[in-house]
Amino acid sequence: MERYNYVLDYSRIKTLRQNFKINQKTIATYLNISIAAYSQFERMTTLITIEKLNELANYYNVSLDYLVNISDNPNIIIKNKELNKKLIGERLKNIRKEKHLYQDTLAKEIGTGHSLISEYESGKRLISLSYGYAICKKYNISMDYLYGKI
Repeated sequence: MERYNYVLDYSRIKTLRQNFKINQKTIATYLNISIAAYSQFERMTTLITIEKLNELANYYNVSLDYLVNISDNPNIIIKNKELNKKLIGERLKNIRKEKHLYQDTLAKEIGTGHSLISEYESGKRLISLSYGYAICKKYNISMDYLYGKI
């Protein structure tokens, strides 16, 4: 069984900010974080959270798939702007079952433990960006679908 080895790239957050001619302070204020923290996200020296990435997707009205370079199409119809842990957990469980995987198998494939997959599926925890990205890349799934936005 091969563990995932995907490089998460959300550099488009900087490109979008520059294209919209917005400064980092404006975006940091919108996200309710410091300018230094936002700057680290843009430089990808600190991993952005799925919650903050979702806020940016909503701000720019683009898809999560576009922000993480899964798709080059920024234009999708987004039904849900908020992340719902229960819905996301149900989608993960359905994806896992469609792929005929046990929780242990999925956990090993993305480099985590069975208990975390269980917490994700039960809606107790929100799937982290890095694990969500790994699942989407490995199984060719839209992040917007996994995270319940479409």
